Amino acid sequence: MAIKQPDLTINISNHQSSLQIFKAAASNFISSLSGKMFTFGLGLMLLDETHSAISFGINMIISPIVGLLCLVPIGNLIDTYPHKTILTGSLTARTLALILFAASINLFTATAKLIPIVLFLIIDAISTNINDTCYSAATHELVNAHNIQRLSSLTQSAISLSSILSPALGVGLYSLVGFSGFVILEIVATLASFGIMLTMKFHYHATNQFANSQHAPVTSHSQFAKFHSGLNYMRSRTMIKITILLSVILNFLYTAVTIGIPYILKDQLHTGNGPIGVLETGSAIGMLLGSLLLTLLPPTGQKRLFLKLIIPVLILDSQILLLGVLFMTSQSPTGYALLGSFIMGILAFALVILIITFQVYLQQTVPTKLLGRVVATLTTVNSSIMPIGTLMFTLIFQSTTHGGLVLIINGILLLGYTLLLLRPLNQAIHSEQP
Repeated sequence: MAIKQPDLTINISNHQSSLQIFKAAASNFISSLSGKMFTFGLGLMLLDETHSAISFGINMIISPIVGLLCLVPIGNLIDTYPHKTILTGSLTARTLALILFAASINLFTATAKLIPIVLFLIIDAISTNINDTCYSAATHELVNAHNIQRLSSLTQSAISLSSILSPALGVGLYSLVGFSGFVILEIVATLASFGIMLTMKFHYHATNQFANSQHAPVTSHSQFAKFHSGLNYMRSRTMIKITILLSVILNFLYTAVTIGIPYILKDQLHTGNGPIGVLETGSAIGMLLGSLLLTLLPPTGQKRLFLKLIIPVLILDSQILLLGVLFMTSQSPTGYALLGSFIMGILAFALVILIITFQVYLQQTVPTKLLGRVVATLTTVNSSIMPIGTLMFTLIFQSTTHGGLVLIINGILLLGYTLLLLRPLNQAIHSEQP
């Protein structure tokens, strides 16, 4: 059954779209760069104060839990009220939370610092979840249909560039200004992103979906009923269901790469910290190149969608396998760094192509009034599996001296799983062609 295409008739010129894209990319770069450095500084401060291994992982625990608990209200909120109003409230709350955090953090010592940190990270996770989902749902209000791919690609480029710059800047700034300086920097960056957002024009449809939002009573029953309508829509979309099956397993097994690389290199191969940083840089460069490539390529809509989705997945599977093979061979630290960064660059290149392609597909096929609930659900489903994968693969890596073999097995499992989904994915795409 062919799907009904969303109404994309809002009149936004190419010039207006280009201006909006520039503002969105600038806002993403500022918030992503400062956010990554803030997380880094928070981890270092906690490590100094508590000497706990959880110092750099506390946000990875809090964010998925908050996302799961807030899935229903956030999805409904974004599909009910004007997106600019929601972003204004979210960024105001985050700014106030940062100010309160800065004023209170030094009142606590040692492990007691976890009290204000956890409280702030909960507010931060809610705000980030709202902001990311809101911008995704507001795509048609910011740019015309021809520029959706450019918007997704350039905002992803900004995030990738911040990933390249943040490690070096984070180390230098922490040495110069300490954690207090990081908090002040994050407040300034949040205000800058807030200011850019306020200058952006959100073009609402003539038949405004938010027109009656002020008059609808909000009850727990109505909240779940409204969210259930979004779930019913997703159940009616075979393509979305197949993609969830693929992305959940992909995210689960990919956690082996995230936690495995530093553990294998440092604890099993005894290479030190240098190669780890080189591999992370290679990954960030791959993501930047992939997103820039899609910025330069003309949008092709849903043409050859099967190939645009499955080729990056197959490349990703094979690179995880190759990474495992590399770690099972005898190399110098330089060899691991150079070959590993090349493999990670290709892996990240394929991953960002996959992410942007699917983002654009959702924007082109999901009705705008449902985008908030659909994006919130997909994001939560994908992130919720990662803590389980993190725990499982931590135990696996610590119980073996051959971490590379774990990655090889993961690559083979992913490859086999991808091949099993080839036919259902192809059938789903053809069944939903307009």
